[in-house]
Amino acid sequence: MIQLLVRWSILALGVTLATKLVPGIQCNDASRLLIVVVLLSFLNAVLKPMLVLFTLPFIVFTLGFGIVMINAFLFLLVARVVDGFYVASFGSAFLGALIVSITNLVLINMLRSKGPPPGGGKGGKGGNAKPPRRDPDVIDV
Repeated sequence: MIQLLVRWSILALGVTLATKLVPGIQCNDASRLLIVVVLLSFLNAVLKPMLVLFTLPFIVFTLGFGIVMINAFLFLLVARVVDGFYVASFGSAFLGALIVSITNLVLINMLRSKGPPPGGGKGGKGGNAKPPRRDPDVIDV
């Protein structure tokens, strides 16, 4: 549950940054922002995988640029559904989706927990450090 709230907070920050940086995007108040965040999360979980599946050749051909186009489409769709959240054009939606994507990428990577350092975290060659487990099904060359 905490992980979901963190992701929603990061998404809310991204949408807020988009409203501040892109002239064609406007959100009236915090309650609208909450609705936008919940709806974007829902659409990203339900509709986006289907859109990615159907547009996979385009995504591969454009080297991933199609994903940003899908995000912009979802951003524009949310603006059409939520009263009080305005996106002037597809260009504004594209820039807004790009800002939200970059915000998510940076903050999620910053918050991702790192594993313990090699050697058990004791520095040097700790005497009680376990060797890495080898998977017998993997061919090691």
